[in-house]
Amino acid sequence: MKTAVGVLVSLVLIAVVSVFVVLHRDPGAITLPVLGPECVVGAEGEVTLDLTQMANAATIAAVGVRKDMPEQAVVVALATALQESKLENLDGGDRDSVGLFQQRPSKGWGTVEQIKDPRYAAGKFYTALKKVKGWQNMRVTDAAQKVQRSAYPNAYEKWADEAKVLAGALLGEATGAVACRVTGDPALRGTAAATALMAGLKLDWGKQLDFASEQAAGLTLAVSNPSSGWRYAHWLVSHASATGLERVRFGSLEWHAPDGKWQQVTTPGSQDNRRVVAEVFN
Repeated sequence: MKTAVGVLVSLVLIAVVSVFVVLHRDPGAITLPVLGPECVVGAEGEVTLDLTQMANAATIAAVGVRKDMPEQAVVVALATALQESKLENLDGGDRDSVGLFQQRPSKGWGTVEQIKDPRYAAGKFYTALKKVKGWQNMRVTDAAQKVQRSAYPNAYEKWADEAKVLAGALLGEATGAVACRVTGDPALRGTAAATALMAGLKLDWGKQLDFASEQAAGLTLAVSNPSSGWRYAHWLVSHASATGLERVRFGSLEWHAPDGKWQQVTTPGSQDNRRVVAEVFN
């Protein structure tokens, strides 16, 4: 037994040394995976999500704004989706439950195809929440339970803090608060990427969308105040992976997809608090 253990230890050491030697001999020979979350949201707290979760969270928040729901409603919606699906648009679940909120066609939430549309699902959740008398004064989990009728009525409360961080960032209350790192080949390029971004913005924000113009290189959104600017900037970053977005600029900060960070704008004349500029990969 001791001999076997000794041989195993020796083999492990040899493997480690071999990797060390190869990496130092040819730094480009092996690409190690990047560890850690793809998106970090920081707004009086920190939440880490993957790119799919981040895009769904941004859509839920945008639909809340479009339906003129207050911030607490967005908090409740995000906490509910975190509990029900971990912000993933699930194909199935308990019985006939599907989607972000695990809504059931048999209970009148809509068809499977409708519920699988994050915008539709979020809109139905807000509509149901609005009908709950006094929901604004309830705990997050109590308000969510009035809509969901879950077998675990207190489960939503454990996501309340994370939901508040996400809502604060996605509603534009924090500066440069959504940072996603997007690597690899872009999903779309050029005009196709710009068109996809514009289509997503219109679907999520509807009439709440300020003036926006589309160019082959990206989009420009006129904004009336810093809060609305950061709402759009954070939405854009959240949806970058599926749309071929490369850069976002607003105010004195710029986000770059491969870096995944917001940094000071260095290009002269690029600082602008009246416009959000989105550039796609060419």
